[in-house]
Amino acid sequence: MFGKRGNDDGKRAGIEHSPERPVAAAASKAADVEVMARSAAAATATIAPGRRAIEAPPLMEEPKRARRERSESYYDTKSQVFAALIDTIDLSQLAKLDAESAREEIRDIVNDIIAIKNFAMSIAEQEELLEDICNDVLGYGPLEPLLARDDIADIMVNGSHNVYIEVNGRVEQTGIRFRDNQQLLNICQRIVSQVGRRVDESSPICDARLPDGSRVNVIAPPLAIDGTALTIRKFKKDKLTLDQLVRFGAISPEGAEILKIIGRVRCNVVISGGTGSGKTTLLNCLTNYVDRDERVITCEDSAELQLQQPHVVRLETRPPNLEGEGEVTMRDLVKNCLRMRPERIIVGEVRGPEVFDLLQAMNTGHDGSMGTIHSNSPRECLSRMESMIAMGGYTLPPKTVREIIVGSVDVIIQAARLRDGSRRITHITEVIGMEGDVIITQDLVLYNITGEDQNSRILGHHASTGIGRPHFWERARYYGEEQRLANALEAMEKSAD
Repeated sequence: MFGKRGNDDGKRAGIEHSPERPVAAAASKAADVEVMARSAAAATATIAPGRRAIEAPPLMEEPKRARRERSESYYDTKSQVFAALIDTIDLSQLAKLDAESAREEIRDIVNDIIAIKNFAMSIAEQEELLEDICNDVLGYGPLEPLLARDDIADIMVNGSHNVYIEVNGRVEQTGIRFRDNQQLLNICQRIVSQVGRRVDESSPICDARLPDGSRVNVIAPPLAIDGTALTIRKFKKDKLTLDQLVRFGAISPEGAEILKIIGRVRCNVVISGGTGSGKTTLLNCLTNYVDRDERVITCEDSAELQLQQPHVVRLETRPPNLEGEGEVTMRDLVKNCLRMRPERIIVGEVRGPEVFDLLQAMNTGHDGSMGTIHSNSPRECLSRMESMIAMGGYTLPPKTVREIIVGSVDVIIQAARLRDGSRRITHITEVIGMEGDVIITQDLVLYNITGEDQNSRILGHHASTGIGRPHFWERARYYGEEQRLANALEAMEKSAD
């Protein structure tokens, strides 16, 4: 299927069984392997749009708990097999196959190469070699074992020889390494090219995503002094729900009920929190309670949201091209949303002047719109919105800006990552009006820390502040949810007692 199959049965995929040339044809192209490894982006274009390029094998150590330590002879064998595979394989034919079929064909060819070269390998070693080479050809090389694990929240690559992961809120170093910084950069280029972006010396910073929505950030030399820095915020394969967050302790059952009602009755919501506090996860959970017949439009820098409604339009910003033209900003997307008959507008992350357009959308009939903002408390979130509006060059009086915020935002949900690595929803806060020049808020639910156990895990509980009738009570009554809301608030007060 891939190469120069001969007429006799002794040839398969261009591998010749004659004693004079037992895969010696690979030697003539062995020098090309390094060249191919150093031009992964070009190889990607040769295969097909969105396909992954072939790259030379990395010399890597995977976590010792996952696999035993490899010897140098293993890597020598792998290099020889890979060189023979590069000589044999036909990229144009490979591009026509789906990933699973391509993986099977590569495994067949590698098995033939091992048999012909007569390598002395155990079955376990041969299986490891097959998996490694398939990962190098079709996947992300040394990163594949980490991407396959669902218990990892973050993958942090600091140059070719330092790879860290976050598991259960703790950061630990792995034994994985790349062959060199060039191989790491090639893999980064492979990732970002799949979403039409690029990373190189002229454009060394890039935000992108993996096919499963996981967030990717790359910063390359010369900005990254010790080699390319790659950060992957992994998303779980199974979409989280509020009920699962209750099991994790992020929110109490009564607090989760209040959040479901907030999503259902179309309150305008801003989710506030620091980096890694779970803002995007919480936003995904809240959108699960949007009615299925509503038209939802999302705007994001890198499409990460995993909405579960049938009627969703996903929009993504675009960076400028090599000539510095063609950029589409978040403001452009939010403005265009208003012409697309949205019922809810969801902005993945508000970082700048687009907050003004989001507030305008919230205040012009698009109830139930949502967004996330980096801040450490609900009060700071309001200040951040004011400052981001000022960044856009608007010369509105401060009181007018605050009136716009009060008229637009109904609820601020604060998420936090505690010092033990756990994530909690610490505030559910209403924006209720103004008193003079000051925005008035009231907390409905707070998270109170009570101490820590012998394992240094923080202990605490969610408590009601005693508000029996929230500011959005009339909205809940309009949607027929007032009794459910009253029951949730009453149950939270009882649980606190």
